[in-house]
Parts: sequence; C-alpha cells; structure tokens
Amino acid sequence: MVGAARHLVARGGPAAGPTPAVTGPRHGPGRDPADPADPADPADPAGSRNGPARDPPNPPDPPNPPGIHRGLSPATGTTDDRTPNDQERSDMRYEELTELARQLRVDSVRAADAAGSGHPTSSMSAADLTAVLLAHHLRYDFSDPGNPANDRLVFSKGHASPLLYSLYKAAGAIDDEELLTFRKRDSRLEGHPTPLLPWVDVATGSLGQGLPVGVGMALAGRYLDRVPYRIWVLSGDSEMAEGSVWEAVEHAAFEQLGNLKLIIDVNRLGQRGPTRHQHDLGAYARRLRAFGWHTVEVDGHDVEAVDKALGEAVRVEGRPTAVIAATRKGRGVAAVEDREGRHGKPLPDAEAAIEELGGPRFVRVEVEAPPAARVRRVRDLAPLALPRFEPGTREATRTAYGHALAALGSARGDVVALDAEVGDSTRTEYFKEEHPDRYLEFYIAEQQLVAAAVGLQARGWVPYASTFAAFLTRAHDFIRMAAVSRADINLVGSHAGVAIGEDGPSQMGLEDLAMLRSVHGSTVLYPCDANQTARLVAAMAELDGVRYLRTSRGETPVVYGPDEDFPVGGSKVLRGGDGDRAAIVAAGVTVHEALRAADALAADGIPVRVVDLYSVKPVDVETLDDAARETGCILTVEDHRPEGGIGDAVAEAFSDGRPAPRLARLAVGGMPASATPDEQLHAAGIDAESIAAAVKLLVGRGVAP
Repeated sequence: MVGAARHLVARGGPAAGPTPAVTGPRHGPGRDPADPADPADPADPAGSRNGPARDPPNPPDPPNPPGIHRGLSPATGTTDDRTPNDQERSDMRYEELTELARQLRVDSVRAADAAGSGHPTSSMSAADLTAVLLAHHLRYDFSDPGNPANDRLVFSKGHASPLLYSLYKAAGAIDDEELLTFRKRDSRLEGHPTPLLPWVDVATGSLGQGLPVGVGMALAGRYLDRVPYRIWVLSGDSEMAEGSVWEAVEHAAFEQLGNLKLIIDVNRLGQRGPTRHQHDLGAYARRLRAFGWHTVEVDGHDVEAVDKALGEAVRVEGRPTAVIAATRKGRGVAAVEDREGRHGKPLPDAEAAIEELGGPRFVRVEVEAPPAARVRRVRDLAPLALPRFEPGTREATRTAYGHALAALGSARGDVVALDAEVGDSTRTEYFKEEHPDRYLEFYIAEQQLVAAAVGLQARGWVPYASTFAAFLTRAHDFIRMAAVSRADINLVGSHAGVAIGEDGPSQMGLEDLAMLRSVHGSTVLYPCDANQTARLVAAMAELDGVRYLRTSRGETPVVYGPDEDFPVGGSKVLRGGDGDRAAIVAAGVTVHEALRAADALAADGIPVRVVDLYSVKPVDVETLDDAARETGCILTVEDHRPEGGIGDAVAEAFSDGRPAPRLARLAVGGMPASATPDEQLHAAGIDAESIAAAVKLLVGRGVAP
C-alpha cells in the first residue's frame, strides 16, 4: 500500500480546525436513499446507450492485490469480521494515509514556495482525497502511461498542480529535485498541468473542462475500447458553476457512464471569496441526483470515510458517481486555513507552515497496477475508396464530407464521428448509417462535443466533430485548450457564410476562420468542390493538432477531377497567364464567383489570375508570391468577416518584409438579413459582379500590366 511508510507514525503538528459537519447520507449501498429502487441492469455487452441510467447490484469486492491491505469494507460504515490484529493493521493503514496526505501538503507548500507563485492552499484542501485515491483506488502503471488498462486521472482544478506533482513524487514518477522546478523555465511542471508530462492526458486550468473531457474518455472506455478502466476527475467547487459542467453531467448520466467518478473538493472558497453554495454539500448532491448520478457526501479530511466513499464509487455501475467532499482550503496551517485572500499565493511563511505540518516526509506509494486488457481497435480495415464526383456536375461540399467520412470509417477502424444533433444537415449521418457503433450523438451541447473529441483522442481515437460553423464559436475555449493539450482533433463546420441564404445571420458562420486560424498549430481548410472536400477529409486524419474543415450548404460546380491532389499548404491556380493584370484569391463558394468574374473580365480585355486558396492555414506563400510579383495586385474575396479570414491570411504572407503587392479585400462587412443565396452574395459585395467591378477599379488606378 504505502511502501516504506507502512510503519511510520504520524508526525503532524497541532490539530487543524474542524471540517463542517456533513449533512445527509454519507454512504449508501450503491444507491441514494431518496432514489427509487433500481432494478438490476441486464447484461449489456454491446453497451446500449438508449436506456435510463441505472445501477446494477454491487459486485463483490475484488481481491486485495499483493501489498495493499484494504481494511474496512469500502461500501459500508461498519467493521467486518476481522480479528483485533486485523483492526490494528487497519488503524496503521489509515494513519499512514494521513501521513501521506501531510506529505502532499508539505510538498505542495515547498513547490509553490520555491516557485514564488502557485496555488498551495487549493492543493492542501484535496490532499486527503488524493492520498486515498492514489494509495487505494487508482490503478495505474506509471512506468507505462500508455497502458490501455490504466485508470485516467484528470485534475479539472488544474490550479492545484502542486498537489498533482506531489502525487507523482509519492508514486516515484518524479523526484524531489524536479518537484522544486515547479513553474520554472524549461520545467515539465508547468503552472497548470499539460501533456508535457506523460501521465497528463489533457491540459487543464480553464475551469469546467475536466469533467466534459472525462466524459469523452469514459465513452471511449465503455463503448469503443470496451476496457474497464475508470476515469477519475478531481473538480473544484467553484467550477461547478460552469455551464459546460452540467452539459457533461447530463450526458454522462444519459450514457450510463458507470466508469466515470467525479470527486468534488468543496473547500468553500473561490478566488475572490466564498463560493455560491459554500459547504452545502446537499446543494450539489440534489442537482447531480436530479440528473441521474449516484452521490456520496463525505468529510474530505477523514481518510477512513474518504476510503469508504471512493470504494462505494468504484462499486457503482450503470451510472456515474460523484463523491462530494467537504474540505478546508489551506488545511493544516492555521495562518491560511479557511481564510479568504489566500488564493493563488504561496504561504506567507512556508518554513513555519512546513513545521506546523510535521516537516518533510518521503513516503512512497506502490500504486496498484491495472488489470491486463487489450483494446480491440483495428486501425487499417480496408483500402481507402473515397467517393468520386464527375466534373461539371453539382454537389454540396457538406454532402461530399459526409460520404468521404463514411468511406474513411470503412478504411480505418480508429475513426469516430461526433454530432451535435445536426447530422442530417452536416451529413455526418452518412457515417452513422455505415458505422453506428462509432457514431456518438451529443445533442445541442457544443462544448461537450469538442470536449469529448479531446477525451477520445487522448484514448487513441481519431474524432471528427461536426456542427454548424456558427455554433463552434460557443466551444472556442475548448478548442483553445485542445491546442494546449496538443490534442489531435478534426472539427467540421458546415453552413458557412451568407451563402446559406434565408436562415439569416444567427445561422451564418462568419467568424470561424478567424477563430480557428488564431489557434496555435491549427490547420484550416476551405474546399470549393466535392472532390477537393473528399481528399481533404482523408488528409486531415494524418495531421497533427486542431484541424478545421469549412463546408458549404448549397450545391456548387465540381471543378476538379476525382484524382486531383490537394496537399495541405497548397493552392490551385484555376485561371492565369503571362499578361494577368491582377490576381483574385478566393476559397469555398467565392471560388466559383471569382471564375465567373474572370470570364467576364476576360471578355472586357482584362485577364486575371484566379487562385483557389483551399488551405487557409498554412497558406501557399510561394504561389501568392508569384501572383504578387507577376500581377502587382491581389484581391481577396471571402464569405467571412473582413477580420481574421482569407484577407488577413494573404496579408500575413507578405508581413516578413518582402515586397508587397497592392492588396484589397472583399468580405462580409454588414449585418446580413434573410435573402436567397445569390441575393446574399450580391448584398455582401462578394459575388461575380462585385468582384469584376473591384478589379476594374484597381487596374484603373494604374496597376502596372
């Protein structure tokens, strides 16, 4: 259990203040007393996701692994039939857990003090909870973080990173020297956890994200991997105010994610003062139970009670469990315990605090190894056979996306599709028809949609998450944090721009290119026809980072053959010659408007070049440079706001000091209203007529031939 510390005697300082009394039932037989009786679930090897969340009867306790003595039955509040000697060993065990918790507090204080910044008080409140979790309930091989059977631990309260790193030290994953590099340049121990550490699956710190990401991991475990790993999420009480948390709570219950275990550290204090519910554990429990969760309320500083609570959580199947723990911020140090104004600051006198906590310790935990498991995932199923579209016909790029994604799913067994209740519009439903076991529905919950994609990729899956481009803006913070997580996810936004027509501005994605281009390491693609779309869908699966594909609602002409190649970072010159007076750079629907404008201009004796900039990030700098040098003038045209889209992408290509051409742009500057697609393009000034007029104006201003 607790390695060399097995026979240590606790060396704590003065007793800390009392924890507020926990009201209501602290432990139940796998069911909340207020809940109706739960019938046993039938065997569900296929992982049906359609019924209500229910608990099956508690399974028998697993055998104690070597070196771990579990003592009291974790699901009851009474002793079992052990002998007095057994009881004595149990008392030693809980004393050792208390020692471990004190070590975690001391190391959190030491790390923040060495850094001169950090959140030690938020770490100290959860020390008892995580000590028990690490020593008794987590199944993890720190020497093999990629083991598919490992439990996953997500610190949603990422500001408590000193505690997480102290846990890693107790498990032998890092040493004391590295612990004290916390927050220093080039250290792996960043202010908030990131996957620079191999035991961190996802970055946290933007509150309200750990549980939604954990839902994605739990979905992978139950329905895709079919491996019984558990997802443990440590949350703070402040972040329970986030709407994204409740998207996750509802979805976890609906999907019957019994492998998801939430621990809420209710330490009463947020950043600027008391939290909404302070120590009212029942306020959290009532809300969670209303969604269908099993809940356990517990004194978070009573290690024996915490052990029972976590044991009960382990035993509950068929629905998620929340252990709601009353704790005190800064626990164990009188100068900061339960005091306002100490959030995010090192302790004022770290040396005295460490002495009060009993001094440094060097307890080592032998963490329980996971059971043997094998993931039944096959990456390569068959050769890829993308859909083929005949040039000269018309097809919507969203339709091409749906067919291409289904074909990719037939070729690769690691591809999964995620929908936000718009699969009939995004055409993700085509994937569902062919691969229903790898199709996940998230309803109108875009934050949960993107978070689940991050969780799924952390478990080795290749997610494609689709919704309207306009609605991805709601999940921007999750996309931003996906980049911090070094996550590999594919996002697809349909119904982009004013070209959707009569639905009006609430449905128009007009900011998405700017949003996705600004994400670190992202790839942004905007195809103009069906064959181009199919090729780019397949290419996305092999890229790193956040990848975004923008698709259109209406049918557009197929201009490329099905065997045309579209490398990421490239472009296509569709019109051009030696005498071009200007270059029109477009993508998506405006490519077709640019071609019509080029034909009209040619009839008036003004030859122009047309560049299809399907790769908006990274851009094809070489082709743009050629166009600038040979024509002297570039006009960008986009069905997007002027800020942050194609115009800015082209301008940035010339921001390195090289000679820049005359640059002009056409974009959606006003507020659209309902109208037909053609009327929308004309009103926005991005149709063929507007493009031709802009080119004539430019060349009439003395642009050299």
